[in-house]
Amino acid sequence: MRVLGLIGLIGVLLSACGGSAPRQQATSVPAVSLLETDLITFPEFGDADPHEWEGRHPGHYPVHGLDVSRWQGPIDWHTARASGVSFVFIKATEGGDVADPLFDDHRRGAQAAGVPWGAYHYYYFCRSAAEQARWFIRNVPKGADLPHVLDMEWTPHSKTCTLRPDGRTVRAEAQRFLDILERHYGRRPIVYSTVDFYEDTNIGRLPKTEFWLRSVAGHPRNVYPRAIWRFWQYTGTGLVPGVQGRVDINTFNGTPEIWAQWKAGG
Repeated sequence: MRVLGLIGLIGVLLSACGGSAPRQQATSVPAVSLLETDLITFPEFGDADPHEWEGRHPGHYPVHGLDVSRWQGPIDWHTARASGVSFVFIKATEGGDVADPLFDDHRRGAQAAGVPWGAYHYYYFCRSAAEQARWFIRNVPKGADLPHVLDMEWTPHSKTCTLRPDGRTVRAEAQRFLDILERHYGRRPIVYSTVDFYEDTNIGRLPKTEFWLRSVAGHPRNVYPRAIWRFWQYTGTGLVPGVQGRVDINTFNGTPEIWAQWKAGG
């Protein structure tokens, strides 16, 4: 195990205690490497449209990563990893007949660079949960480092499906999808949600489920009162070395030690 720098050690301790950690400056303070996997903590990414955070902000959390799709184009994963990208969720499928054309490229690139990956499915309510689960399984091989993700949000701008089922129906469909993927891959997927969808459907009531929440203008504890979350998507306009243009950036809710345990399925 490498020796922690003073700033990184203070950050980890304060993060675990819920306090404020000093943010590292990429131009003056070298990234802190933790564990034998070269986990880089407290990265300093750019943002094309930064938010002025109050209280506990994303920089207080040590482990950060991306979610990507074809819209990011080719990615230099080695550069991204060296900048502090510790994980990635890659879009694989949506609905029952759409596959992201860059999924395999992103997956293989992340694997080659040693970036832990999982895949996500964008859900549409015009097809059954079983059909969509089968489509995901058809396109996503086993062997992911992370649990996969069910992305559930309203689709008001879709050209093919704008249905908005009631909360009970939404939760039932989510349960079926999660159960099918858990049986196939051996680990229960995470559910990604947005503020309005979470409130409208009570998706947080799903049992045995971890959540990844979008909140780009406030801490999840304020935006999703009483919600328990594993990942927080805190910007959709991030600027990360190795990635073309803007990208979503997320943080893991926990210390590097908790991250290592969770990633391993503990």
